[in-house]
Parts: sequence; structure tokens; C-alpha cells
Amino acid sequence: MSLTAPFPELIHRIKTEGIVQGNDILKIDHFLNHRIEPGFMRRMAQEIASRLSSFKPDFVLTAEASGIAPGLLVAMELDVPLVYAKKYHPEVETPMLSRVLPSPTKGGSYRMVLSQRYLPSGSTTVIVDDFLSNGRTALALLEMAREAGVAVAAAAFLVEKTFKQGHAAITDAGVPLVALAQVDALLEGKVILRGDA
Repeated sequence: MSLTAPFPELIHRIKTEGIVQGNDILKIDHFLNHRIEPGFMRRMAQEIASRLSSFKPDFVLTAEASGIAPGLLVAMELDVPLVYAKKYHPEVETPMLSRVLPSPTKGGSYRMVLSQRYLPSGSTTVIVDDFLSNGRTALALLEMAREAGVAVAAAAFLVEKTFKQGHAAITDAGVPLVALAQVDALLEGKVILRGDA
């Protein structure tokens, strides 16, 4: 199966329940990240895990906060630990790796940090997150993992906006991309999904 084959249940939910705002925002947080349906999230995680299993990761890597639910369930399916980057606070164990990222929803910026203790050099990870848009978070995770000597075998997302820069950022870094739904455009209140006639 293709790493980006559409996952029918997610495609149906996006088509029937997704709210489009302008030509940039797809609101599906009522089932994806603000309100989470455990059974549905588990089925998506099982599908992602089946696509990632051949990469044999030692752990799953994600970011606080919306990546934790899919990341944890994928890690459970793969039977490996989950490591997640925190939005900076001083209790993070040193030595640590960090990146400053712009906050697209709140303006300004924030620092994302990972304790190097949980990134063993020579290990292999896969990145899992809910959305791939501009790719800043995923790219920061990828850079921090590589800085620690960790191989990033793949990056997986529930939803990818193919019309944004994230796809190129990930693939240009030489990392295979997994997606359950690919949004090619948001036009006039409608979602155009990859594979739509």
C-alpha cells in the first residue's frame, strides 16, 4: 500500500464535517485534536502504524500538544516509547536541544525543547503529528533528532495540506512521508482532496 493512500473513514469525515475558512484553514478539531474520539483515533493510529512498521523505529517522536494523542496511539501499536517535545519551561532535563518556532495561531514565537537523554544516538525514530502544513514543527523535530545522532526513518501525519511548504521540507530532507488524507486545496468553502475527480 502507498504511504499516502487515502484512509476512507478520515476522508469521509473531512468531506462531511470539515469547515473551511478562507483558502487556508480546515477546521476538524471537533474530532481530531480539541475533542478526540478514541476509537476513531485508534483506527487511524493502527493504519499509520501498519505503514510505519517496516521502518522499525525505536521510538515515536512528536510535539506538544496536538501530536500527543496520535503519537501515543501509534507508539502503542508499534510497542515502542513515545517522546514528545515540550513548549519551553525550565524543568526540562539538560542537556537539551531546542528550536524557536513562530506561532501561526497566536502570533509571536515559542521555544520547543527535547531532553537529549531521550534521544539515544544511533537509534531510529519516526515523527507522528496530526497536521502537516508549513512543516516547521516536523522540521524542527527532524533537526533536533539528527543533531542527537538519531535517524529519522519517516514522518507521518493524519492530514497533509499538499499546497503548503511542509511536503517539500520533509521530502527535501530525505524523509519518506506518510499521510492518511491529502488536502490539495481549500476553495470557496470546499475541501479538494487528493484523488477527488
